[in-house]
Amino acid sequence: MEQKGKAPQSDLQLTSDQQRNAIAFNRLIEVMDTLRQRCPWDSTQTWDSLRANTLEEVYELLDAIEHHDLDEVRKELGDVLLHVVFYSTFAREEGAFDIADVCNAIADKLIYRHPHIYSNDEEADSELTWEQLKQKEKGGNKTVLGGVPAALPSLIKAYRIQDKARNVGFAAMCKEDLKNKIEKNLKSIDCCDSEPQKEDLFGTLIFDFINLARLYKVNPEVALEKQNLNFIKKFNILEKTAKEQNKDLKKMSQNEKMKIWEQK
Repeated sequence: MEQKGKAPQSDLQLTSDQQRNAIAFNRLIEVMDTLRQRCPWDSTQTWDSLRANTLEEVYELLDAIEHHDLDEVRKELGDVLLHVVFYSTFAREEGAFDIADVCNAIADKLIYRHPHIYSNDEEADSELTWEQLKQKEKGGNKTVLGGVPAALPSLIKAYRIQDKARNVGFAAMCKEDLKNKIEKNLKSIDCCDSEPQKEDLFGTLIFDFINLARLYKVNPEVALEKQNLNFIKKFNILEKTAKEQNKDLKKMSQNEKMKIWEQK
C-alpha cells in the first residue's frame, strides 16, 4: 500500500541541502534588513512604489523561461524572490505577518489541497477537485471564478476562466461544435453594421479560439508568444535585407517583401 506523504515538520533534523537552503534564505533576509536600515533607496520603498517593478521582474522571468536561458532564469528568480521578501518585510514592520508566515501559509495550503497525498483517511476529499477544495477553505474564494485576478491580461484571464469552469464539470462545447460556431461567426463578420457588433463578434471569436486551443491541450498564451517571437525574427530579417539592398522598406512592393518573408 502506498505510503501517504508526511507534512514537513520544523523540528526534524535538516539534511545538508536543507541547511544550505536555510542559510541562503536567512542571508537574504539579513541583507534585506540591512538595506532597509542603511540604503537610501531600499529604506524608502513602499507597497505602492514596488508594484510596477514587481510586474517588470515577473515578465523578465517569463522571458528568460521562454528562451530557456537557465542562467537568466536563476537571476530573474532571485529578483522575484527579492520582491517577495521585500513585501514580507513591509508587513513585518507593520506587525501584520513575516516571511515565515508566508512560507507556512503556502505549505499549509498545498497540504490541504493534496488530501490524496497527506491525508491518513483514504476516502477524505478523494473526489474533490482543486477548485472545490479552494472553495471549502476558510476565507477562500466564494465562487469558482472569484479567484481569477481582475488585472490579468485578457488572453490569460480567458484561459483561466475556461479552465476553472472545466474543473467543476462545465464544458460549454465539444471540439466540433466549437469549430462550427467559429466558422459561422467568421462568415458573419462582414455582415456587422456597427462597431459594437464587430467588437462583440471578435471578442466571441477570440474567446472561442482560446477555448478550442484548450480542448486541443495547447496553451494559447505560449502558442501566441512563440508566434510573436517568430514574427519578430522574420521581420528583422526583412528589415535587414532591405537595408542591405539599399531599399526603403515602406517603398518596397508587397511581392518584394513577401519573397524575402517566405525565405527560411
